[in-house]
Amino acid sequence: MPMLGLGTWKNEDPTQCAESVRVALEMGYRHIDTAQIYGNEAAVGEGIDAAAVDREEVFLATKVWISNLTPEDVIATTEASLEKLGVDAVDLLYVHWPAGEYDPDETLPAFDELVDRGLTARVGVSNFEPHHVERAMDVLDTPVFANQVETHPFCKQSALREHAAEHGYELVGYSPLARGSVFDNDVLQDIAATHDASPAQVSLAWLAEKGVTSIPKATSEAHIRDNWESRSLELSTGEIARIDAIERHHREVNPDFGPDAWD
Repeated sequence: MPMLGLGTWKNEDPTQCAESVRVALEMGYRHIDTAQIYGNEAAVGEGIDAAAVDREEVFLATKVWISNLTPEDVIATTEASLEKLGVDAVDLLYVHWPAGEYDPDETLPAFDELVDRGLTARVGVSNFEPHHVERAMDVLDTPVFANQVETHPFCKQSALREHAAEHGYELVGYSPLARGSVFDNDVLQDIAATHDASPAQVSLAWLAEKGVTSIPKATSEAHIRDNWESRSLELSTGEIARIDAIERHHREVNPDFGPDAWD
């Protein structure tokens, strides 16, 4: 799984969404993230189809929404997602939240079935705390490949990063720019100025240093490129320590979720 991807949450205009996916892929991105609830799977598929990049080169992920987590709905809505995306299979299929119709003993065997049928190559979870992940590991025949959670310098997810390293799954960070809040932080601004970079690039570089895969949402070519160029930014040990020491702690999405899983 490429460690920098294009997120598409809130990328709701079909034309804009398809174009941003096309631009990102032709720029070099190879990881595209979407979800049933985003309402843009068809546009994402159009963007993939329009790009001068072979489908086999693209790591494509989507997520099954909480109202679709009964076994029958997991199968039916995943088949519908694949049709919208215009693909035979996705590279990663997530449980979007451990909520709604989610019952690990009922829901997760349906994900195993999708792997057996070749409709997804991997199974992931999203917004899971460590105990949720461990329960999923106990039920699934397929390894848990990734856990996608909000992660950025103000929501460092230290416990989940340690848990991921211990149990051998990937941590994928959504909202890695804290929905723009990174641009207002003095520490990130100062480090960015030192490197002639943007605070966004600093945040993404810090996450990469922590082993977190980032999926920032971007729609304009300028922002897509700015995020892409974070791959060449190398932070010093001192700069990483300064970011680690940022005392501001908040979540941008569902702020009451998982108080024991982030710091």
